[in-house]
Amino acid sequence: MSSSQKLAEIIADHKGREGALLPILHDVQEEFGCVDENSEKAIAEGLNLSRAEVHGVVSFYHDFLKQADPRPVVQICRAESCKARGVEALMDDANQAAGERVKLSTVYCLGLCSSGPNARIGDKLHARLDSAALTKLIENA
Repeated sequence: MSSSQKLAEIIADHKGREGALLPILHDVQEEFGCVDENSEKAIAEGLNLSRAEVHGVVSFYHDFLKQADPRPVVQICRAESCKARGVEALMDDANQAAGERVKLSTVYCLGLCSSGPNARIGDKLHARLDSAALTKLIENA
């Protein structure tokens, strides 16, 4: 199946739903690793929206990438609660462990405020991180 056929299938799967745009964008991101200009255009046409409306949503949310990035992603919470629990002191070691092989992404709240510092890899949350634990997570990503 070509990428344009797969994109059309994703749009068709959600087209009749109320609020279909975000589920489509998430599925496109998961399938192709990004939501590029061609995808934005096809989604806009499929949902009878302007490309500006679709692009506005894509550019608002940090999870949607314009280009696929094959590196594993480690999201590190740097919200106030995790800052109060010492996340900033972990960042030099985290950056060193990541190098160019792992993408570190700052997020603002993973919902585990009482047990920070926190990180997420894929759908798995990691809490109460210290430098050694965060470094190990990054190295194993």
